[in-house]
Amino acid sequence: MGAVFRLLNHRGLSTRRLAAAVGVTQGRLYDYMNNKSRVEKLSLFEQISDALRIPGAMLGLARRSWEPGGAEPVAGPAWEPDGNDLAAIDAFRNADKQTGGGRLYAAVIRHLKENIASRLVDAGSEPQVFAAAAALSEMAGWMAHDSGRDGRAQSHFARALPLARTSGDAPLAANVAASSSHLALQVGEVGEAVHWAKVGLQFAGQGPHIPSLTARLHSMHARALAVADQGTVASRELERAHDALAGSAEATHPWISPFDEASLASESALTYRDMKRYDEALEHADQAVTLRESGRARSLAMSQINLVATHAYRGDLDAVLHFGVMLLTTNPSLGSVRVVNQLADLRRMLDSHRAHRPVRDFLERFDVAAKTRLLLLADIMAPSNEGTLS
Repeated sequence: MGAVFRLLNHRGLSTRRLAAAVGVTQGRLYDYMNNKSRVEKLSLFEQISDALRIPGAMLGLARRSWEPGGAEPVAGPAWEPDGNDLAAIDAFRNADKQTGGGRLYAAVIRHLKENIASRLVDAGSEPQVFAAAAALSEMAGWMAHDSGRDGRAQSHFARALPLARTSGDAPLAANVAASSSHLALQVGEVGEAVHWAKVGLQFAGQGPHIPSLTARLHSMHARALAVADQGTVASRELERAHDALAGSAEATHPWISPFDEASLASESALTYRDMKRYDEALEHADQAVTLRESGRARSLAMSQINLVATHAYRGDLDAVLHFGVMLLTTNPSLGSVRVVNQLADLRRMLDSHRAHRPVRDFLERFDVAAKTRLLLLADIMAPSNEGTLS
């Protein structure tokens, strides 16, 4: 397997992508590539086969489900999730909507260690514990991302995927892939973002159809393609996302966060903005603010930032000042470094218009609010060496 990894790396597949695909750390991957360690576990051979699409027979495995003539796509796990695990997920999820993930991250990690880890190695545990571990690991990844710790976020997502696969829950695996696509796009790894969106769509096709999940994956694919200047294909993927969300009755899934019309409106606005189709971007940005319920403080703040930024891209300073007022009242204690960073990006964009007196006055008020926000979030701001992927 070390030779296979070296060959794939030589052909242009990054070690980061290889490691994430097969669910190991880059350090372990380097050990395999340098013959310092050998792949011996059957589960890892299976994961490598599926991730890299190597036919099972070539690795001494049974025919894989994705191979022609193989088993039919799985219908999903036959077990019911543990009520206590679902209650924990719901509690963290509801708190995250209001407060942001920065201050919840440590609590989720503690819950994983104290309530999940020991059950993973208990022979009497049902497969549902792997799904719970995957869902909570993905949640920890998002909370790390919300704290500005993208390196940690990637590690959590990389751990969540094999757990989801072990549980037999294809939609959960697809959802983790969608999160990996989002993170890759945020750190500028456009090729990785496209890759993970495609992987997620493959997983989604192996389980029960969940329209909102399919819509999320198509929207992630569209955003990555838009950044890659593939506007025609991006538009088509965005249409597929809208069709998926509107095309059939919603199916629920216990471990997956909802992806609703407001979420799709936000992703559509960002996609059109990257394609420089600002009028369409503005229409969707405005829709996202209108649809986003006030109970989801972070999502509402991001939608408002996106709306103001879109007006700035269009050069409509009067609209920027009109709608920018709502950003001054954003909860200063909202524990989201992502919100802080997006506000800082907007601040830099508006600084070029300081010669316009109303903009200068607005920026003075903006800076006062920013200082308060940074003061209150000092306990969760990531050190500089934790803010990027490593």
